[in-house]
Amino acid sequence: MPFQELRGQRAGASSTEMRARVLAARQVQQQRGFVNALIPASRLRALCPLDEAGERTLETAVRRLGLSARAHDRILKVARTIADISGQEQIQSKHVAEAVQYRGLDRNYWS
Repeated sequence: MPFQELRGQRAGASSTEMRARVLAARQVQQQRGFVNALIPASRLRALCPLDEAGERTLETAVRRLGLSARAHDRILKVARTIADISGQEQIQSKHVAEAVQYRGLDRNYWS
């Protein structure tokens, strides 16, 4: 969560609201036939469409961070989940950027 949101006066989503969003995202995933973590590589591009800005963001992350094909796919799956929770069919740049941040946090934590 961005620092400004943590420090702002505006309250974020309640646990009840987040639970509803997550359940709705899981239902969307079931309709696709896969939970996002188990999307096969052969279906990844079809099930994880990026908008133009998302494409550029992912390309920049892959180039600057020297990401492997596996890391690329994992980021795409996490971005798909973030978009699902946001109720978006197409993955946007902000979803990709958030997924890249989570990867960086995960790698720093376990290092």
